[in-house]
Amino acid sequence: MQKRGTWLRAGLTGAAAGAVNGLFGAGGGMLLLPLLHRLTDLREHEAFACSVCTMLPLSVVSLVVYWLRGGEFLTAALPYLAGGALGGIAAGLLLRRLSAVWLHRALGALIVWGGLRLLLR
Repeated sequence: MQKRGTWLRAGLTGAAAGAVNGLFGAGGGMLLLPLLHRLTDLREHEAFACSVCTMLPLSVVSLVVYWLRGGEFLTAALPYLAGGALGGIAAGLLLRRLSAVWLHRALGALIVWGGLRLLLR
């Protein structure tokens, strides 16, 4: 489904998303989404879904690396997994019902909110 580019470009895009996700604990999907839109023929809803689908394995890789380096965070994260799974299911069911405009606005609002929180610390 790539409209331009090669497997190398796709691999570099994924590497950038994985690095951002691994360094900051989030944000890889925010980097990946506009790149998927630019580099592929995916419609906007499909690009959102593809971004989420790509981030799961990247997050698992980060989890394993952190754990192998002595991270003791897993027990702290466990209570959030059930709620996160329910939120993911709800979002997946709602995705087709939301317009791409509102998805972009919601994503932009989250980015601005997260940035402001970091700046005002």
